[in-house]
Amino acid sequence: MSETLEKVEAINQALEIIDKGLGSMHTREIVSTSEVSDLLLDMRSILTAADLARLDELEEAITVN
Repeated sequence: MSETLEKVEAINQALEIIDKGLGSMHTREIVSTSEVSDLLLDMRSILTAADLARLDELEEAITVN
């Protein structure tokens, strides 16, 4: 259950970043590739962090067994 909540939170954070990025970019005619890259990297970091938390749990379970 905790894993599911962590993933939902990570997805919600990624969606917030997307919404902010789209909100600021949609009114502009030109968007730099670095701005788009930053947005994608921020989303990737959040989603990867959620997966890393799960990997830590798996490692602990393996070590205990």
